[in-house]
Amino acid sequence: MPGSDARTSVTLDRIRTEMQQHLGKELAAGLYIVATPIGNLGDITIRALSVLARADVVLCEDTRHSRSLLAHFAIGTPTRPYHEHNAARERPQVLAELAAGRRVAVISDAGTPLISDPGWKLVREAIDAGHHVEALPGASATLTALAVAGLPTDAFLFAGFLPPKGAARRTRIAELKSVPSTLVFFEAPSRVADALADLAAGLGDRPAAMARELTKLHEEVRRASLSELAADLAKAPVKGEVVIVVGPPQHQEATDADIEDRLEVALKTMSLRDAAKAIAEALGVPKTRVYDLGLGKSRSPDA
Repeated sequence: MPGSDARTSVTLDRIRTEMQQHLGKELAAGLYIVATPIGNLGDITIRALSVLARADVVLCEDTRHSRSLLAHFAIGTPTRPYHEHNAARERPQVLAELAAGRRVAVISDAGTPLISDPGWKLVREAIDAGHHVEALPGASATLTALAVAGLPTDAFLFAGFLPPKGAARRTRIAELKSVPSTLVFFEAPSRVADALADLAAGLGDRPAAMARELTKLHEEVRRASLSELAADLAKAPVKGEVVIVVGPPQHQEATDADIEDRLEVALKTMSLRDAAKAIAEALGVPKTRVYDLGLGKSRSPDA
């Protein structure tokens, strides 16, 4: 449509102008933490491209992978590996480059660097040395999965990768059981069924989502209970990068024993009326229920 073509042309002009403005500015010396796409190359930002093009060197987990990304956008900045196996050896050199006034960009294989990736120690030491450190926000598998899971987002905990061995994995899950937030995990496709089964056993059968290949051609999000997802994945294993999102603990109605335990403590310093009000609000139960239990307790021969 003619109108659509005109709007597209204006948009392209605005994008071109924005990029030219960024590229025309001198990039200050410092360490730049640059988010890159998790799949769809269109998710890279204008700022990310401009910093990668103007940096003196790009540190990346896998130079072969990252060169493909840079080549796609005709960026010829030199790359150098920086990963968990060489980070301790490379950090002094990077800090020396920063001290010499160079511009160093850090990227991961996909998404936002430092999230389950090496780099935070470099950031800490660069800050301690007084160097400029700047983060360029962008794609994140954690936030992308959380956004499409259909689970509470007001509070969440990113728990990274669960331990690969069963016993250690179950211990870690037990540590997370009482966290009153949505939980987000990364998982290898070969272990996702076992992880979901252990999560169901350790956390209870909470609502969950399994997202894989986010932003890519075969993106898939399955939403069901943990046990249902575990059964599905056990029958038909999946391929690709996987994110598991698990809902927070389900609210459980307080038992009479729970209320009576609280009454025993509260009645030492409060009237029954005040204790009933406070406990009802704390436990989310009717005040009359707490009051009646308090009356029964006061009439008990053991009271």
